[in-house]
Amino acid sequence: MKVSDLLKHRAENLVKTTEFKQWMSPVVREYWDGFLDRANSRQLFSWVKEFHQPANEDTQLPAEIVLKPEAQALYHELTDKLGEVIHTGQWLAVDQQRINQFADVTEDQQWIHTDPERAAVESPFKTTIAHGFLTLSLLPKLTDSVDANQPLFPTAKMVVNIGLNSVRFPYPVKAGNRLRAVSTLLKVTPVKKGLEIEREIKVEIEGVRRPACVVVSVIQLHF
Repeated sequence: MKVSDLLKHRAENLVKTTEFKQWMSPVVREYWDGFLDRANSRQLFSWVKEFHQPANEDTQLPAEIVLKPEAQALYHELTDKLGEVIHTGQWLAVDQQRINQFADVTEDQQWIHTDPERAAVESPFKTTIAHGFLTLSLLPKLTDSVDANQPLFPTAKMVVNIGLNSVRFPYPVKAGNRLRAVSTLLKVTPVKKGLEIEREIKVEIEGVRRPACVVVSVIQLHF
């Protein structure tokens, strides 16, 4: 179909639209006119151009990611461990001093965190509990991500925290509890600078069946 035929077809449709517009209320007609103005001024020519692209024209595909040898080796190693626990951290105590320090930094001084006397009387837990975000902020320590002497991914030059896909706090952390993190490998994806890794991190409370925190963490390893 020629471009002129396409434009004629569009014009005929606009005429029919004008007739239909007479049935509209003034308010709807005003919005409709604005829509047509945007469509005619911005979208028509791109629509015609797209319509006339040859069917056999090569599409531009993203360049294939080429991993460095050390990244490629780690990729193969980790893909064999999908669904497995790849790290179990050491126990870490969360005492009242740590809770108070976090409260000072974040200015969250709720009595359920910082007032042991009141908590002993009024709280259903009979003691103070840690902030959920305190548990979350301990993830680098609990997963050994900040241990320069024993890095979890020693061949990577840099580990970048991309974020968390999900966060849950199934059970409160009472003052004096000890925590540790257990990391399960969920996904490994090659990216431009190296590898992107998704882990489920479960923060366990010593002697308690339910975890304090469960997150899906996303990091990137740069090589």
